[in-house]
Amino acid sequence: PGPVRLGRNVCYVVLAVLFNEEDAVLLVQEAKPECRGRWYLPAGRMEPGEGIVAALQREVKEESGLECEPLTLLALEERGPAWIRFAFLARATGGTLKTLEEADAESLQATWWPGDPRALPLRSLDILPVLELAAGYRRSPTPPPTLPRELPCSPLCLRLLLPFANAAGDLWVLLATAGTPRLPVVACGTSPSQLRAGLRPPLLRLLRDCLAWDPRPGALGLLGLQHKAGEPGDTDGICFNVVLSIPPGSQRDEPPEPRDPALRWWLVRDEGLRGRILQRVSATVPV
Repeated sequence: PGPVRLGRNVCYVVLAVLFNEEDAVLLVQEAKPECRGRWYLPAGRMEPGEGIVAALQREVKEESGLECEPLTLLALEERGPAWIRFAFLARATGGTLKTLEEADAESLQATWWPGDPRALPLRSLDILPVLELAAGYRRSPTPPPTLPRELPCSPLCLRLLLPFANAAGDLWVLLATAGTPRLPVVACGTSPSQLRAGLRPPLLRLLRDCLAWDPRPGALGLLGLQHKAGEPGDTDGICFNVVLSIPPGSQRDEPPEPRDPALRWWLVRDEGLRGRILQRVSATVPV
């Protein structure tokens, strides 16, 4: 794939959900001309050379006046790889709320809102599902806390955990066998049409072309991701560690034989590892 660069062919956005001790949510009043006076969660675009967590902390500080630390990634929202938004649950660690006297181009003011956000004129209703995820996570924190790992990655790619279980309870995992056996990795293309297509097509092509299999896979879940801010001119790639679930109706006694000799199924015999894999399949960050 070609180079991935912020501001040229991809856009990464961060969004933060923060609650105070009284369960009020942090909202900011927009200053942009197209939505001036409306309310939203702290959010904004990552800048070249900036890490994901650093972008989150910068946007929260600029728009609300508060310092924060992320607790977990709540959701990954994508409109094709060209536009990806990272929604985090975070907590305030310092600073003071921005007031109208401190209004600037980033925001007019910030507040801890104790009621239903829909009582306010919102910039968009797309924050409501994220708020529901945040409230649910606070009640029951599953999956485990998920934060970006600072590891370099040149392209946009997906590292796939594809488990296959049969009715007897046997579990296989698909591995790439070129060199040291590892989970298979597929890269997202960078042509305009590929960037608009979404994150799933490269994985579906892997199943179709390398396994000759069309199992109608279910939801895509995120286990983690890696990204490292580079120097100016470096690529801004991200590797997403994902689970692609196979619905029970697609099950066979054994997984399909790969067409590609660089892939093979590995039968998981260790009960502890088998349990951890099955647990993570059902506890992932939604995409």
